[in-house]
Amino acid sequence: MRVVQTVLRQGTDLSLALEPLRASQPQCVLAFGTVGWLQRLQPFLVSKFPDVCHLGCTTAGEISNEGLTDDSCVLTAIHFDNAQVQCATTTLTSMEDSFAAGQRLAQEVPTQGLRAVVVLGQGVNINGSALIGGMAAVFGPSVLITGGLAGDAANFQETWVLDHTGVYKDRIACIGLYGAGLSVSHGSVGGWMPFGPARKVTRSTNNVLFELDGEPALAVYKRYLGDHAKDLPASGLLFPFAMLGKDQGDAGLIRTILAVDEAQGSLTLAGDIDPDGYLRLMHASTDALVDGAEVAAQAAKGALQQPEQSLALLVSCVGRKLVMGGRAEEEIEAVAEVLGKSAVLTGFYSYGEISPFAGELSCKLHNQTMTITHITECELSPDA
Repeated sequence: MRVVQTVLRQGTDLSLALEPLRASQPQCVLAFGTVGWLQRLQPFLVSKFPDVCHLGCTTAGEISNEGLTDDSCVLTAIHFDNAQVQCATTTLTSMEDSFAAGQRLAQEVPTQGLRAVVVLGQGVNINGSALIGGMAAVFGPSVLITGGLAGDAANFQETWVLDHTGVYKDRIACIGLYGAGLSVSHGSVGGWMPFGPARKVTRSTNNVLFELDGEPALAVYKRYLGDHAKDLPASGLLFPFAMLGKDQGDAGLIRTILAVDEAQGSLTLAGDIDPDGYLRLMHASTDALVDGAEVAAQAAKGALQQPEQSLALLVSCVGRKLVMGGRAEEEIEAVAEVLGKSAVLTGFYSYGEISPFAGELSCKLHNQTMTITHITECELSPDA
């Protein structure tokens, strides 16, 4: 396995920058950056990597071995010695289409020998939980699904996905990974702390929250936010919800606000809400978030001996970046220290993270987490 990476910035000569990646003869190229960069880059990918899977999206910050950058494009080429890659894509017509779109996407991925799937989706008009549910309905419980939802800084206006056909704002795309020598491990940890009372969900539909304790959800939320309420929905990234079960036990999932509806008094969250459960507000400190990223990296490191080279896909929530401010790079540095110098880091700050909990295969939509997918390849014996 060989991984080659470059970070594109203003003034970069694309032809020269792409040559080392092309020379590595990759089966897959990942691209994370602004829509301007993706649109400029896409024709070059078609011409220089015509038979290669392309997958990427817009971000709220780009992650690479250089750390955290903005207004750039992180391009990572992956060459597998024995593994194979298949790509698939579908159009998302509306938020209500999320489950069916997940099914359509999964149906385009051959399942024979499938080890894992990395999926990227547009991030503002989507129900991430339903997307995952649709994919899992096709793949069954034995296929690992990870990935994330595209970002748009803290604007929540337009997000874009790059696939092998172009750059689109209504697209979901994925790659399927195949090969007996592949090892794909994962970790997903938050680091947020709950505060205030648990509030009963009294009216909701899928990922739209209408009422808490019989009151309009937006009114309840605004009371907690105080001065921050004037900056919604962006300020909601600083105060996500913890999902609690019927018994008020922690379900381990966090939900971020994607949009507010003043007329209905509702909140649109990034994933489904338990209609019989409770929600509780959360906040975080930089130290707690960095500690969470380190724990996620420990889970994703896996039990194999350190390979010569590996790929670590980091998908971290834009809310974490806003809380940490100038210290956001510390969580990337914490991951790099755990995974070691052989790991090439790539990824982005997102509007939603897709991964099972550590040690599980059942995939969930997470918000406000650091999610890591660690991909390694070992040599196969002659009779494998």
